[in-house]
Amino acid sequence: MAVNSVYDFIMETLERKAAPLSIFRGKVLLIVNVYHRMNALMDMYGGLNFIVLGFPCNQFGLQENHETLNILQYVRPGRGFLPKFPIFSRIEVNGSDEHPLYAYLKETLPFVNPVIGDIRKLYWSPIKANDIRWNFEKFLITADGVPYKRYDPHCPFEEVERDIATLLQGRHLS
Repeated sequence: MAVNSVYDFIMETLERKAAPLSIFRGKVLLIVNVYHRMNALMDMYGGLNFIVLGFPCNQFGLQENHETLNILQYVRPGRGFLPKFPIFSRIEVNGSDEHPLYAYLKETLPFVNPVIGDIRKLYWSPIKANDIRWNFEKFLITADGVPYKRYDPHCPFEEVERDIATLLQGRHLS
């Protein structure tokens, strides 16, 4: 199947139901594996054709498990946290079993970081230069479903906010 946008993918919800990403057509998307500050983004931009999509992954220090929502609510970030955005079933974003969505994102927006990190905390094989390094990487997607920008784990959050605002105002090149 030729992939033209993220809308070509069908993902699985936490309830194990198929969810075509095409239901988000026309919205700017931020695809993440981490939830810190994502509710704040939804508060800022959620009413403006923007949504965060969360994809739990257990390949970074074995931090995710099958009880994703309970972990978020009671452990990390805790204090009764409830996401204001959809969270899908856990997937692999690297290695031989990486999900096709992440293969597409990494192929479209390559990022070659010469520092791989502590391989004892990386739970996939083979390790490739273009892999997601840690669960704080994010992918920003245009309202047309086209990958726009990839953020490394150390990118200032304000840059992500500015880029979202830029896409929402239609000031970008597709």
